Amino acid sequence: MDASKVDQLVQTINQKIEPNVDCTSCGACCRGLMINVTEEETKSTASYLSLSHEIFKEKFIESSEQGVMIMNTIPCHFLSENKCTIYENRFNECRDFPHLNKPNFRDRLFGTLIHYGICPIIYNVIEELKVITRFK
Repeated sequence: MDASKVDQLVQTINQKIEPNVDCTSCGACCRGLMINVTEEETKSTASYLSLSHEIFKEKFIESSEQGVMIMNTIPCHFLSENKCTIYENRFNECRDFPHLNKPNFRDRLFGTLIHYGICPIIYNVIEELKVITRFK
């Protein structure tokens, strides 16, 4: 099956599965993922929290020598009772997880399978994909 057909199939399955999963009953992604953030997101979230940009970065962000920024704790600082306390202003990486709507699923398969055991959406999409493709 070519890559575009795989993408279409995964996205179709995801559209069926995702609305039936209540992420707030799980929260595993927020408890276990390293979250990459952008400079723009740090500014936006600092403003949302009524903090200075400098204070926000000092409290919540870790930067590599190459300038890659991540949340400095796992689980995420903003997780409370399986709910995101900054949900309206959550980071793009959080907003897009589990990334099943993105193209090039086959190229991202390894990264997706890493989360197979923690994300009910990924688990159910992969299981349905296995049935449809007759994976053995």
